[in-house]
Amino acid sequence: MTYFSRLSARVAEVGSLCVGIDPHPGVLDAWAVGQDLAGVEKVALGTVDALADKVAAFKPQSAFFEQWGSGGIAVLEKCVNAARQAGALVILDVKRGDIGSTMDAYARAYLGDGPMGVDAITLSPYLGFDALRPALDLAEANGRGVYVLARTSNPEGADIQLGHTASGSGVAQSLVDQAARRNQLSGDNAVGLVIGGTHASLGVDLSGFQACVLVPGIGAQGGTMAGVETLFAGTAALILPSVSREILYAGSSAVSLREAVDKVLWARTIHRPSR
Repeated sequence: MTYFSRLSARVAEVGSLCVGIDPHPGVLDAWAVGQDLAGVEKVALGTVDALADKVAAFKPQSAFFEQWGSGGIAVLEKCVNAARQAGALVILDVKRGDIGSTMDAYARAYLGDGPMGVDAITLSPYLGFDALRPALDLAEANGRGVYVLARTSNPEGADIQLGHTASGSGVAQSLVDQAARRNQLSGDNAVGLVIGGTHASLGVDLSGFQACVLVPGIGAQGGTMAGVETLFAGTAALILPSVSREILYAGSSAVSLREAVDKVLWARTIHRPSR
């Protein structure tokens, strides 16, 4: 199965919420665990254990694990394996983007069958969309997915993303269009987009895009589920809202985490499960 078909099936089963796993200091405090690797592991594995049956995907932020060195990477591997064994998809937020053999190595690290292989990763296209080709090729070959940063949730991104390319088209729109063309050629819809949920308007035309849009920025960054409803109204793409701190700050209790997810889900109607 392709990544998009697996994701669509998962969304039909449990709804489209994606929960970010970002074990930063504030979350560790909320869980009453140490500011150490053991605390990071409790947050990561505890979140998966509590929520794997309620969410479409988990989105671990690699940086919060990488900062602990090899031990942190080992915990990230445990988190990825636990999520996948529980039936949830894993989108690793790594924002990789490079050229040639380096991009190929990144692709093999995360989109291959190695210990860090996941369902999908985030990619930065600002060395050029075509520079991502090794990752796009491997994702399609292995039934994995990628999410290309197009209109990010942070306000600083607008300086570049709403600028114009050398040909005169909008930068973000150019990325949307190139992703759509790639999906049309492959038929796999493996190339998704990252478009933040913090904007008053999209700033891009998604009418020709029918794959998945990952929507971060909900909760701590100011985006709301109601805003996502409005922002993507009429869009044919599969919308995957991502919430992290708003849920993780509920603490280590599985009951509290599940109640936090329910609170988020009842604030929206997009892809709400029928049961």
